[in-house]
Amino acid sequence: MTDTRLENIEACVFDAYGTLFDFNSAAKSERDSLGDKADEFSALWRTKQLEYTWLRACMGKHKDFWGVTGDALDYALDTLGFDDADLRERLMNLYLKLDAFPEVPQVLKDLKAAGIKTAILSNGEPKMLDSAVRNSGIGGDLDAVLSVESVGVYKPHFSVYQMTCDELDVPAERISFQSSNAWDAVAAATFGMKVIWCNRYGQRRERLTAEPDAEITDLSQMLPILGIG
Repeated sequence: MTDTRLENIEACVFDAYGTLFDFNSAAKSERDSLGDKADEFSALWRTKQLEYTWLRACMGKHKDFWGVTGDALDYALDTLGFDDADLRERLMNLYLKLDAFPEVPQVLKDLKAAGIKTAILSNGEPKMLDSAVRNSGIGGDLDAVLSVESVGVYKPHFSVYQMTCDELDVPAERISFQSSNAWDAVAAATFGMKVIWCNRYGQRRERLTAEPDAEITDLSQMLPILGIG
């Protein structure tokens, strides 16, 4: 954990999938069906999901995240030899009810108690985000849930990060952005936000345009960085 301190932060904005919500929980719930391929399956599903967002953004061929998630799921099922329509339906439904990481509810409550605005900024389609927020019971501690569907392009396009400044009426340099995705952390830092990278998965740092201000492994570790607690 870093000893960095961030000052004058007025808002904390969180990526959703992998940061607040455990995308692996869908495949874990179907471990009996996926067998010893469950971990490989979950990783491939996630990788293709992200790749398709980047490719669609580059090609100017937008499709909402629910559709992209289904396309990535079909790729993973086909690649690993699963031909089961019922399994596909169950996995898609489970993606609407992903588990929040254990520390998330209390972190959001502590931020709100400290007078800091809170929001989600996600590639997720609004229906998906509403379902995940409702399932995890964190909606009362969020000021906004923002989807890329408002701008019609995926992260890391800067118009996505600009949404938070506009919606929360807070300049980029007074926003602390939290993501478990190294590439997302770099993009937000390049845009001008303060960034805390929640490196849950032991990733290496990206060789790109900027560095996060701090690196943690659990969102509870962000509170002292912000001078809370």
